[in-house]
Amino acid sequence: MAGTVTIAGLSIGNDHPVRVESMLKIPLSSRDECLEQCRSLASCGCELIRAAFPSPELAGDLSWLNERSPVPLMADIHFDPALALAALEAGTPSIRINPGNMARARLRDVVASAREKQAVIRIGANGGSLNSAQLEKAGGVRSDALAAAVEEQLLILLDEGFQDIILSAKSTSVHETVRANSLLALKYPGYPFHIGITESGFGRDGLVKSAAGLALLLGQGIGDTIRISLTESPLEEVRAGFSLLRALDLRQRGGSLISCPTCGRKRIEVRTIVDLVTPCLESLPDGVTVAVMGCEVNGPREAMDADFGIAGSPRGAVVFSKGSVLKEVPLERVPELLAGMAEEACRLKEKHKNR
Repeated sequence: MAGTVTIAGLSIGNDHPVRVESMLKIPLSSRDECLEQCRSLASCGCELIRAAFPSPELAGDLSWLNERSPVPLMADIHFDPALALAALEAGTPSIRINPGNMARARLRDVVASAREKQAVIRIGANGGSLNSAQLEKAGGVRSDALAAAVEEQLLILLDEGFQDIILSAKSTSVHETVRANSLLALKYPGYPFHIGITESGFGRDGLVKSAAGLALLLGQGIGDTIRISLTESPLEEVRAGFSLLRALDLRQRGGSLISCPTCGRKRIEVRTIVDLVTPCLESLPDGVTVAVMGCEVNGPREAMDADFGIAGSPRGAVVFSKGSVLKEVPLERVPELLAGMAEEACRLKEKHKNR
């Protein structure tokens, strides 16, 4: 069981929920835009936001954002311990570094500052950052080299007596990522893990690639924070993260949708209704399930777990809940029903809960 770390009140690891994070896709120098993106991410449920911190000239901007962001920040730093110290001085509650790239004396200063400020350090390696010595030692097996690279970093921090650590081993390869994290989790189960498939791409292929890797890890109980890394808006990353956790029954946020793929039996235009329903889902209570089914065959029975559902019927559409038909209405009344969907779904969920 993973240990617990806390980032500005956000508990990660152990029995806490798998946290969904993303990354600012705007330079820190664009203060107002960064704050707006932080607020938008918060409204989507994002719980931790990583921000690239490539220059000491941005320390004032980082401090300004730390004071105003509704979501805790993690400063993303490469190579330079001075930047890590500046991020901590700017009030950032967590930093992402590679201790192996820092001189030991300077790293000791970073660790001392993080300890004093009760900040969390995330360490990790990417498949693209492996060096020839690491690969040679692992016999050319990239996943093993990736796990070993993270272990090297961990041992450096442990040698300095620092424990508030999140581990991360990521690659563009699903197989490399899954094996590296599995090896690390077996050897170091006491630390929280951040998981993701780095640079997974965009659109459908990016979503599928990320979901394939993360589902394999989460199914083994590996992963305390996740990021769906896409060449898309960070809001889409967060929505995809919660969709994945819903699919694995790990977390519920807002309502979820069941809809049939349709066939020649369909009596209603399922996609049209789904497009009307989808914007309402985030406003529903956590765990409410809504179904849209094309016909009475796929309707109440195959979606019998739905709190509220609509299915095509010979005379229009049937409204059902938990497999029981409540009423039949003409098609022209379906938009009216959808308008009151949130209230109806909540009422039906409460009714079934109290039985």
